[in-house]
Amino acid sequence: MASTHARIGQQALAVLDVALRVPCIFIIDAIFNSYYDPGSGWAGAMAKVLVRVLGVLVSSVVLLLSQKALFKFYTLFFAVLLGMAAALINYYATSHIDFYSAYYKAALGFRLLPRNGPTLWLGMAAVQLVFGVGYVFLFNLQSVFAALVVLDIMIPLWGMMIELPADVRQLVAVFSGLVLALNTAVCLAMRLKWFYYSCRYVYLLVRHMYRIYGLQLLLEDTWKRIRFPDVLRVFWLTRVTAQALILVYVVRAVRRESGDATDGSSDSQGYLLSWDVFWDLTSNLIISGCDSTLTVLGMSAVISSVAHYLGLSILAFIGSTEEEDKRLGFVAPVLFFILALQTGLSSLDPEERLVRLSRNMCLLLTAILHFIHGMTDPVLMSLSASHVSSFRRHFPVLLVSLALFVLPVVLSYALWHNYVLNTWLFAVTAFCVELCLKVVVSLTVYGLFMADGLSNVLWEKLDDYVYYVRSTGNIIEFLFGVIMFGNGAYTMMFEAGSKIRACMMCLHAYFNIYLQAKNGWKTFINRRTAVKKINSLPEMRGDQLRNIEDVCAICYQEFATSARITPCHHYFHALCLRKWLYIQDTCPMCHQRVYVEEESRDRAAFSNNNGGYAVPQDAAAAAPPALGENQHGQPAAELLAEGEAGAQAAGRPGTLDNEQLEDNDSIEYDEDEWGTQNGSTPIEEDYINDDTDSTEE
Repeated sequence: MASTHARIGQQALAVLDVALRVPCIFIIDAIFNSYYDPGSGWAGAMAKVLVRVLGVLVSSVVLLLSQKALFKFYTLFFAVLLGMAAALINYYATSHIDFYSAYYKAALGFRLLPRNGPTLWLGMAAVQLVFGVGYVFLFNLQSVFAALVVLDIMIPLWGMMIELPADVRQLVAVFSGLVLALNTAVCLAMRLKWFYYSCRYVYLLVRHMYRIYGLQLLLEDTWKRIRFPDVLRVFWLTRVTAQALILVYVVRAVRRESGDATDGSSDSQGYLLSWDVFWDLTSNLIISGCDSTLTVLGMSAVISSVAHYLGLSILAFIGSTEEEDKRLGFVAPVLFFILALQTGLSSLDPEERLVRLSRNMCLLLTAILHFIHGMTDPVLMSLSASHVSSFRRHFPVLLVSLALFVLPVVLSYALWHNYVLNTWLFAVTAFCVELCLKVVVSLTVYGLFMADGLSNVLWEKLDDYVYYVRSTGNIIEFLFGVIMFGNGAYTMMFEAGSKIRACMMCLHAYFNIYLQAKNGWKTFINRRTAVKKINSLPEMRGDQLRNIEDVCAICYQEFATSARITPCHHYFHALCLRKWLYIQDTCPMCHQRVYVEEESRDRAAFSNNNGGYAVPQDAAAAAPPALGENQHGQPAAELLAEGEAGAQAAGRPGTLDNEQLEDNDSIEYDEDEWGTQNGSTPIEEDYINDDTDSTEE
């Protein structure tokens, strides 16, 4: 229970922390969007610029304050605000209110103040008393000063009660306000020391973090500490909600004045908006929701939240647990903000801004679909490679893959049906076609693996078929990247050139064209080298393969037709060894480098993966029977168990103890040890003196 209360308290503090930072964003946005009139003389212009700069600076400082300092700042701010409100109420009441015949109406149509004088006086006394107590509590004044402050606030009301002359009552109200302002100034001056040390502490902390961690980590820490995405999200939603309420109120007022609601029934229907009015309101809200850089950032934060929960939903639906797949909430807003900057979204006219925003959303949708395909493809490959037979496990991934194929087709059809061909439509269509091809490639590879899982024999050509399919998809993706680069170059030269677009084209050329071509060529070279090395290794077939009676050390499957032999005398399936050589050029058993030289190829007896011996097929006819088995058909592994005589008959030098009969992967050798072991020099002395973990074992 205590932990639950503590968690709720922390969440409440987090919500309050975000809520107190949002007004700073509103102030900065209002300052940047306010109209600047330079025609008021140089003195007036300088004053306006100074006020704008000071407002932005103070708002930025308050936005970056720590949580404790932020609460302290707002405590003082609300105390000052309560004091100002109390002073203004006293001045307004003593100057403009007729005590015995006060009767006012508010803008909303109901009576704000009571009719009779005593009730009005009691109401104002209660309000002023609340303001005074709040002022005292927020400034944390002592008991004597607290009583004097409350008395100072209540004195003008006493003057109204005893019916002092109007000028005297006004003078008393002014004097009360001056005393309250003086007390406020003294309280703030006493806290200047705290303000100085707080600022100095923040400066030293920032300098320390910058020197140790660098600028990037400092910005990331500040971004997380002030919860900037949440602040932007609340700012944008609050702004749009307020504008929606104002627009709905204005529409209702206009319809009421125009006579649309003349009776009770039509008035009840006045709350309902037609489709045209609703679309106009939504369009206006969307247009005003991206009219500045801060509002674009706020919309990006909202898109981030939507994309994040969309990604989590898809991951839960397809059953993926990869942490890297949860980055959709970061990729989507970054891409949207880059598109907004690239197209100058906030500086466009309202009608053109709505069109450009819809186009950016189409591009963003295709990018999100590409990212979702990147999330589903590993799960699809994992299910097919692991031979999971449960239809319930396969169905969600296949359904998402089908949706990723259908949605781009539907989007392309709708866009081509309503728009003429231009560079934007060409880009969206290219992204949709590329996504469809990637889905087809993934499903094809999935089908190949599923067919291999249903087969009872080893499909040695499977890796080649998978490579051909994926290579075809990568080549098509590379060609689409080149086409999109040409489309962007045409757009920059003839339609809308900008520095941001040029930078994005350079990034696209480097990451999506150069690096992709480089990695593809490197993969091709590695594959060709691996195939060449596999083909240069000796092959074992027939009776020799059956005499060893072992399995491949990579896949743990029996040798059906043939096996490839490494220079260190281990053997594997050719397909398994080729997959291994794609990753590293060493033997999976002993980590010796796999290389073959024709003039120095070792055609002596080699050991199997469990310590047995065999010979290459081309030397089997000329070899004595003791190389594979003895004169009576006894296997070589049984001869080794008899001792030194059997070892010498098998052509092995030196004495063989029990450690040399163990599996090779229990001892790790470096290249020098292997060079000594494969030669004629005994290695027992070096082996004993070697201070390694394997020797100690």
